[in-house]
Amino acid sequence: MNPSFRNATPDQLAAALQDARNYTLALFDCFAAAGLDAPAKVPILPILNPPLWELGHVAWFAEWYILREARSSAPEAAQRTSLLTKGDDWFDSNTVPHRARWTLGLPSAGALKTYCYEVLDRTLDKLTRARSDDDALYPYRLVLAHEDMHGEAFAYTLQTLGVALPAQLADRRMPAWAQGEIRFPGGTIRLGSDPDAGFVFDNEKWAHPCHVPSFTMDSTLVSNAQFAEFIADGGYQHPQFWTAAGRAWLMRQEHSAPRDWQRDGRQWRCERFGTLTALAANEPVRHVSLFEAQAYCVWAGRRLPTEAEWEYAASSGHPALRWGDLWEWTCTPFEPYQGFSADAYREYSEPWFMTHQAVRGASFATRSRMRSPKYRNFYLPERNDVFVGFRTCML
Repeated sequence: MNPSFRNATPDQLAAALQDARNYTLALFDCFAAAGLDAPAKVPILPILNPPLWELGHVAWFAEWYILREARSSAPEAAQRTSLLTKGDDWFDSNTVPHRARWTLGLPSAGALKTYCYEVLDRTLDKLTRARSDDDALYPYRLVLAHEDMHGEAFAYTLQTLGVALPAQLADRRMPAWAQGEIRFPGGTIRLGSDPDAGFVFDNEKWAHPCHVPSFTMDSTLVSNAQFAEFIADGGYQHPQFWTAAGRAWLMRQEHSAPRDWQRDGRQWRCERFGTLTALAANEPVRHVSLFEAQAYCVWAGRRLPTEAEWEYAASSGHPALRWGDLWEWTCTPFEPYQGFSADAYREYSEPWFMTHQAVRGASFATRSRMRSPKYRNFYLPERNDVFVGFRTCML
């Protein structure tokens, strides 16, 4: 496993930044091979960005925080101008409305790849002269995390648009773990990250005592076979299983199964990156919204874990606990820890508090250096395009 980006040394950061950029470009080439390298060729959907825009944004973000030495995401915070004449007008996600990203008149794919290479070369050169303390390396670690997160976004955009995976992910299969339950005795944990943890996201600040009562948690995620039982028992037809928000979502979507499931006689098939395949019964169910996960839990007489329960379990080292195949819904709204203040990337967390739901863990598309029991991810409750599943628990 790659070392965590949070404590990466300059040499490790240099290798990881090069690796991340290679991966970004490989994913972009998948879109280009499918004829989706120009925004005009990409459907306008609220859940994705045009790949060409996202490619430029990733490099622009690195330029902003490292080469231009911006101390925040405020428009006036950069100390230098962009290598691109209209870089800020094109790629600042804080000022460019989402829908406008399809009509900006962006440079060609070749020109933006050149920009990516130039930004990376200058970044690596600057890194050779950087101090090795946490403060000096903070922008490099931030930029690496940002590109890795966009790499995962590229992966689920491939799924949404039905484009084949690159070789790095194409052979990845979900393990079929033996299912069971684990009883945790509870206790007081340190929820969040400590100041000496190296790089820390602002929404993890700071570690604080949190009492967790005893609880029982599934050792694995809910499987396709288990979720199919819920469907067969009329799970999508019985409103008593659904919250009010879930019923409203269900009426808008008209779903009767998880996203990309298709009935084939008495069997289920699913679409994975443009290929229709038999649904693997023992794999974790994926592409389910929070509402679907909640409804399943009500049907099963269970519930989703809290963030604190999830972090307690993931940090326990219990040998039977399996995580990392998919992100996992929790029952906790995404909210700040007491004393929260935004870091330099001001829009990373604060705009999404209380409208998004906390998810924990990692997915098969999450780079290994990003994985941590402390990592707090977050999605809108209706999102079912991302690589997310769930496990259940009870007191």
